[in-house]
Amino acid sequence: MIKLGVNSVLFKTADFATAAKYIKKSGYDGLGISALKGMGIDHFNTDTWKQDKNDLKAIMSDNGLEFLSSEIATQDPERLKIAFEGAAEMGIPVLCIGPGGKMDDEETFKQSMESINKLAVMAEEYKVTLACKAHVGCAVYNTPTSLRMIDAVKNPYFGLDMDPSHIHRAGEVPKDALASVIHAMKHVHIRDCKGFGPSPGDPEDQACGRGDIDLFGYMKAMADANYNGPCVLEVIGRDLDVTEASIIAAESYGYMNACLKKLGAR
Repeated sequence: MIKLGVNSVLFKTADFATAAKYIKKSGYDGLGISALKGMGIDHFNTDTWKQDKNDLKAIMSDNGLEFLSSEIATQDPERLKIAFEGAAEMGIPVLCIGPGGKMDDEETFKQSMESINKLAVMAEEYKVTLACKAHVGCAVYNTPTSLRMIDAVKNPYFGLDMDPSHIHRAGEVPKDALASVIHAMKHVHIRDCKGFGPSPGDPEDQACGRGDIDLFGYMKAMADANYNGPCVLEVIGRDLDVTEASIIAAESYGYMNACLKKLGAR
């Protein structure tokens, strides 16, 4: 069964207990706990996780939620080492990062692959999966560069974080692109998108079903390939209050859950 979650960055104006409460009320199985310090939201604070871990685990238990992942979006090895340690102790199975580098720049692509290979070794040490996605403007930004990354990083604790909005903004059709990479996919960050960017648009337009991406087709491709990992809504942009964030979370859950139930994947 594909498990549905929300990256808690959607609730960046709220504390973690509030975010978890409304993510559960929206119907989700779990969440991706944000460690996006650079975006001003770190529900998973790598500086204080040892003091915070019992509270974080209690909040998850009280709400009947699972940790599905965390997004940290850095390749800083010192911060990643702390994050891997915290993830291992709290039962967070996947840490998601970005690829870094520059689009169509071979030198920074090589540098990114060297860095990710080292981080994958660290991931294996802690038995936590490292996942990296194609990202607009970065060294890995589309399906061909994703395949190059998959080929360059051979480690059982490394895989692709497949985000259809970035593939869409690279000018591809996400549902068609999925087949060539799903063998290496360990995580999905999902959102809709209007237009081709470079940004994914207003938060409301990132709610699943509101944009231009054929997300039903994308989910059919996941179901047809028997993907059974996390699928985590990630909505970014301006600060939203809890009501606004909850509307986006609930609307997206309803869309994704209905699609996956029709496909026999829920």
